[in-house]
Parts: sequence; C-alpha cells; structure tokens
Amino acid sequence: MAYRVAVVGATGNVGREILQTLADRDFPVAEVFAVASARTAGGEVSFGDEATLKVRNLADFDFRGIDIVLSSPGASVSAAFAPKAAAAGAVVIDNTSRFRMEPDVPLVVPEVNPGAIAGYTKRGIIANPNCSTIQMVVALKPLHDLARIKRVVVSTYQSVSGAGKEAMDELFNQTRGIYVNEPAHQHRHKFTKQIAFNVIPHIDMFMDDGATKEEWKMAAETCKILDPSIRVTATCVRVPVFVGHAEAVNVEFESPLSEDQAREALKAAPGIVVVDHRADEGYVSPVESTGEDAVYVSRIRKDPTIANGLNLWVVADNLRKGAALNAVQIAEELVRSYLRAAA
Repeated sequence: MAYRVAVVGATGNVGREILQTLADRDFPVAEVFAVASARTAGGEVSFGDEATLKVRNLADFDFRGIDIVLSSPGASVSAAFAPKAAAAGAVVIDNTSRFRMEPDVPLVVPEVNPGAIAGYTKRGIIANPNCSTIQMVVALKPLHDLARIKRVVVSTYQSVSGAGKEAMDELFNQTRGIYVNEPAHQHRHKFTKQIAFNVIPHIDMFMDDGATKEEWKMAAETCKILDPSIRVTATCVRVPVFVGHAEAVNVEFESPLSEDQAREALKAAPGIVVVDHRADEGYVSPVESTGEDAVYVSRIRKDPTIANGLNLWVVADNLRKGAALNAVQIAEELVRSYLRAAA
C-alpha cells in the first residue's frame, strides 16, 4: 500500500529534513507534495538523492485525497490550515507547538507512547513534541519503567538550527565578522544577544514565573507523554552550535537504580545508543550526532547528593530525531497499525 503525502513547510530546515527522511526510510509514498508559502512556491526542493519536487502554494493547495500531512510551517500557520486539512480527510502530523497541549490531540514519541496515536481519530491531528523534550523522554522511558521517576532537573545546550535557517545564518555571519573585526551587533537579528562565542539562557518568550516558554514546554510535554506525576524543572540555553542539542539530565527515582542497571536498560531500549566510557572521547557531543537517527546517552553516573539519583548526558540531532524523524516514525506507526483499511 502507498500513501499520498504532503509536506507543509517543505522549504524550511525541518521540512527539507522530513523529505530526506521519507526517502531514506523508503516510506510507502504513492505521491509526495512539497507545500510552502507563496514566497517560495514555484521553486524546487530535493526528495531523496535524485528526485526534485516543485513547491506548491499552501494558500491554494487542495488537501482532498491526501492521506498524511507532515507539517512544520510555524504555529500560526498550522492553526489555520491543519484543521482544514484534517476536515478534507488527511491525518496531520504537526511539528509546531500549536496543538501539543490540547487534550484531544495526542502528543507522541513512538519509542515512548505509541499507543497514544490511536487518539488521532478525535481531530485528525497528531502533535510532534518539542525537540528538546523528544530526546529527553526517549532516554527517560526505560529508566522510568524500572524505578519510577520522581523529579528531573535538566539544563539544555540547544543548537541554533532549532531557531531556523536565519538563526544558523546569524551564527555564521557573526563568527565570520568577528574574525574581520566587524561588530557582532551588525549581524544580530534573530537572537537577543550575540550568539557567536557566547551562550544565551533564553529560548522562546518569558513567562510570568520567570521561566521561558521552552522550559515550560519541557515540563508540560514530559508529563503528557510519560507520566503526569513527574516533576520537571528546566533551564534552556542556546549555544553556538549549528546542529545537535545536548542535555545534562539529573534524575531522582522512587527506588534505587544502579548505574549498571540504567546502562543495560538504556542499551536495550529502542532508539538509544549508549556511549559511556570514562576516558577521553568516551562520550558523544552534538557534532557527532549530526545526521544520525539515535538519541545518544553518555556520562551515566550516580548523584551522591540524593538517595536515588543519576546523572545523564543526552545528545541528538534536533532536526532529525528532534523533529523530522520523529514525525516520520509517527507516520510509519500510523500506516502500520491504523490506516491500512483506508489506503
């Protein structure tokens, strides 16, 4: 069986990665449509290594006959078009923040809560979580199954690609400019502070309690996906890395869990690669995760300050597992378990 798939936001970082991931994983497509704003409509994008697709204009694209929409155009755009696409009969897998916390929209990481996909029938929409949440809950799931997690304290080191192509350009231009004595503010458009040779403890808007929206997302989404009883506190930081998010994760459990037990559980879990050697180069950094599908876990060690605590270092390519791959994996489970009869 093959499916008619539309990728909305096809010219952005995530949209291009979705198209590449569909091709890499041989997703059963009968036809693929690249859809984006009027600004980029009429151009072309790659689908796999050989094919190219003409970009269609979202404003007048007809979703009738489309089986699956993989969407990453921005929250306000998704708010307008996703319900229309669902009403036309498509299942929308949305990568924006617009629908994630709506109670009748499933929020899914296939390695963690694949059964939640069944809830798509309520509105025809499935939400893809935030990139930083995805890699963390993939690592937490096998540990939670063993010892029940009480509390998580996480600090993130998030690459600029999470803020889009303009953010990547800003890092590049600022870095180059510094070497030729140009003032950094000359190339500052996307971020509130200089990003080259700097870190910025500010992702998304500030909320009334002093947390940023990104930090709130990590807590709220973890509770929805994994367990509402888990308490999460996050500090989210933008770092001068092009692709790949890293996280220092401190976990407190209800019952004892040794380093070896955690290591073996993580090794056996889907989607995880453990690289944990207490020696030079015995861990994974963001650069090494680029282009890879796995969530990497390193630096597994006991926290001696609490009764049942462990520390982890978690790294993943935010454009792949943090966005495109997770969406395509949802689509794969959708067609495997739910859409056969409709195809």
